[in-house]
Amino acid sequence: MLVEIRIPVLSESVSEATLLNWHKKVGDSVARDDNLIDVETDKVVLELPAPQAGVLAKIIKGDGQSVTSGELIAVIDTETRGATTETASIAISAPEKNIAAEPEGALSPAVRKMVVEHHLDPAEIKGSGLNGRITKEDVLAHLERPASPAISPAATMNAPLAQSIQAGSRPEQRVPMTRLRARIAERLVKAQQTAAILTTFNEANMQPVMDIRTRYKDKFEKEYGVKLGFMSFFVKAAVAALKKYPVVNASIDGGDIIYHGYYDIGIAVSSPRGLVVPILRDADQLSLAEIEKKIVDFGARAKDGKLTIEELTGGTFSISNGGVFGSMMSTPILNPPQSAILGMHKSIERPIAENGQVVIRPMMYLALSYDHRIIDGRDAVLSLVAMKEALEDPARMLLQI
Repeated sequence: MLVEIRIPVLSESVSEATLLNWHKKVGDSVARDDNLIDVETDKVVLELPAPQAGVLAKIIKGDGQSVTSGELIAVIDTETRGATTETASIAISAPEKNIAAEPEGALSPAVRKMVVEHHLDPAEIKGSGLNGRITKEDVLAHLERPASPAISPAATMNAPLAQSIQAGSRPEQRVPMTRLRARIAERLVKAQQTAAILTTFNEANMQPVMDIRTRYKDKFEKEYGVKLGFMSFFVKAAVAALKKYPVVNASIDGGDIIYHGYYDIGIAVSSPRGLVVPILRDADQLSLAEIEKKIVDFGARAKDGKLTIEELTGGTFSISNGGVFGSMMSTPILNPPQSAILGMHKSIERPIAENGQVVIRPMMYLALSYDHRIIDGRDAVLSLVAMKEALEDPARMLLQI
């Protein structure tokens, strides 16, 4: 029985997806739930598992092609349990290519078997037999040719241009944007064009938070199985400020302002595919340990491309931590439809005046970018001050006083 492999129904906000790379080739045996191919949307990478065991009989859409919800991309033969010469009669090793239909003419059983076993495309093999017929010697000669390594966009986005470049050369490398990178670019440009973005700055003395972490980090990790980081304090500080200044937690919908009575905080996470912003739902109801566990989980799954569309959708406010890369100052860009975003930076020891004395303290610049269409400077500045005060006196924040 032939089983069709189709793209699952994508979310309403996702119209297309891109096939990244097939993990199985035509003729390969597959077990039920084996990951056949990774499918990239503009938000996440989805794994497409095999619905039944059998042999991958046909690939209709190849690596890099665009697909839509419900589109047929492959066929599994459930009555075959291993690669055979009969499989080749229906095998398609590349989109819209059939071995039996190649211009070289019919392949002999021995040649067909070699082509299937080595996953070759007959169109790329030069035949030396009668009327261009491909012989076993032609296949062997093709196999002995040095293969040009395929360059995948994901592997080259952050890779150096070349390992060895001759002096005086001027190399270039053109790599197509991933769907996620293209979507990020589109959203950032749209945010700049449609929102009246303004940024206000302040600085926070991180010594009190550092003291708490130093004092309780071992007990915290032993109790909860996760390290006590900075981000949970910033999430709590942001929630405390958003409760005082609800407009910073609001968003624009046409001619209306939507005030959200909940606090879904987006945490910007770097992944090999680009920046993603998974959402901490109801962050006001989470403990420090729960926040840290979720952030660790987000980071691990972002690296493996395992975040779901639901986890990346929504959010009422975002936090971006450029400090982990050494950034000292930046102006974060809004994550629409949100109206504000907090930028964290690297803590640097600097001399400051404290109680009439010059002391050295770990200071961090804070940046709050906001949409001036609905957030006045007063609310933006005061909300950032509230975050600063919460960080500099974390006991009050934790006691909610």
